[in-house]
Amino acid sequence: MDLIIREARADDAAAVLGVLNPIIESEAVAFDAPLTESDERGYIAGFPSRGVFHVALRRGDGLLVGFQSLEPFATYTSLFDHVGVLGTYVDAACRRQQVASRLFAATFAAARVKGYEKLFTYIREDNPPALAAYAGQGFRVVGRAERHLKVDGRYVAEVIVERFL
Repeated sequence: MDLIIREARADDAAAVLGVLNPIIESEAVAFDAPLTESDERGYIAGFPSRGVFHVALRRGDGLLVGFQSLEPFATYTSLFDHVGVLGTYVDAACRRQQVASRLFAATFAAARVKGYEKLFTYIREDNPPALAAYAGQGFRVVGRAERHLKVDGRYVAEVIVERFL
């Protein structure tokens, strides 16, 4: 798929939710309810200056087909300044078409420029496609948080992965 990768803007909020809310509804991520456009617009507008928030647009029609956000792991101390927390979301109809790979490449490059040395994230254990996508980008499993989510009375573990830049 031919893509344009660029920084997210507040006016991308509705299109971002067009990707994110169906993923939330499928219970593949650790959100418990769909987000509103106002929520997402505020999130993007207030995104940390050291963060990286990329969107993937399909060239031709400009449809937003995925996005990736990288935020500082912690802001209460400088000891974690080299660590970022990553989230990756791709429209179900556009998976396995190099959208995530292009987002990872752009985010890795921007993260290096902003001083990140390590990327980190949590992935639901019941989301094998996400686990495979991250493994394919060089992330390795470093832990498992048992009974980390409680979804409709059942527990779901999260797998902790990291990648050094």
